[in-house]
Amino acid sequence: MKCKTLFIIAAIVVGGALMGAVSSLHPFGVPTAEGTAVDEHYLNRAGVDISCENVVTSIVFDYRGFDTIGESSVLFTALLSVMMLFRKGGRKE
Repeated sequence: MKCKTLFIIAAIVVGGALMGAVSSLHPFGVPTAEGTAVDEHYLNRAGVDISCENVVTSIVFDYRGFDTIGESSVLFTALLSVMMLFRKGGRKE
């Protein structure tokens, strides 16, 4: 019973945090004033900084390299979580 109550409280807290984060996002497809300066920097400096003709390739592989590492770590964590859920054996009481 105690574990179930703890789970419900944690679910409510996490759900509230997610709802708060989603409600503060700007509408999809509407550019914001702070985003346009970064966009202009990427478009104007991609050829000079990276010496690559393709702007999309330079952004994905050079500017967003840390983002790619982050995505890989999320996938690795998800894989570990699934492996832990489906491991043989069980909890010994």
